[in-house]
Amino acid sequence: MTTLRERLRSRELLVAPGIHDMVSLRLADTFDFDALYMTGYGTVASHLGLPDAGLATYTDMAGRVKAFASQAAAPLIADGDTGYGGLLNVRHTVRGYEEAGAAAIQLEDQEFPKKCGHTPGRRVIPMQDMVRKIRVAAESRASPDFLIIARTDARTALGLDEALRRGEAYAKAGADILFIESPESVEEMRAIGRAFDLPLVANMVETGRTPVLAKADLESIGYRLAIFPIAAMLASVRAMASVYGHLKATGSTAGCPQPLYDFGDLSLLMGFQDVWEFDKNHAD
Repeated sequence: MTTLRERLRSRELLVAPGIHDMVSLRLADTFDFDALYMTGYGTVASHLGLPDAGLATYTDMAGRVKAFASQAAAPLIADGDTGYGGLLNVRHTVRGYEEAGAAAIQLEDQEFPKKCGHTPGRRVIPMQDMVRKIRVAAESRASPDFLIIARTDARTALGLDEALRRGEAYAKAGADILFIESPESVEEMRAIGRAFDLPLVANMVETGRTPVLAKADLESIGYRLAIFPIAAMLASVRAMASVYGHLKATGSTAGCPQPLYDFGDLSLLMGFQDVWEFDKNHAD
């Protein structure tokens, strides 16, 4: 299987949809994406029913990484938050995510408890503290093909210049990919593209702080990886709200205006064909 590092050598933008549960993972994999992105926001919401605000533990998330990676055909990029503590925690997290089967871990420089990158109130740790985290992360992995994504949330509170300064420091510390979170204009995105030679992440959050651009535009700016963390989750919640609303109003799904995925196709997606063949082969 082609590694994520090898795929990033292409100048073509890698598009990684967000997955938040096993159904979204299995469905996304049928479209043959180059990578999948385990969204922290979506995973915490779907798995725990909680906001992405530092409430999920390492154990919570490592378990989801293992479950997702065990079935993903494409390389899995996994959100590792702040590393769930100090330097020793970062080492434990990197080793755990790699052993669980992820292709890359994303680590960010927020204070604990962290918050979703497109929400207010985020604060960052001193730059040198994050530099040490990146160094520990890089030296803790078993294989160089397990990639370290260094994310800075400095733009919102401290400005773009500070975010660029941090990105440069994190690159020197050993990051393989840089993630300058929440640029607020196309001009800022272009400044990020001009500043670095390492692969860059574009975080495309619909109605978030950053403009959502077309693939060609992201490529021209210099981005190599675009993640769409919650697009599928937003669509599914919208669809569920429509179904639940119609059911509450009418007492039935008859006449529901929301198109539904075919039940037979869903059964095939979830692997029932194997169950049926097993039952047939072992029938009396």
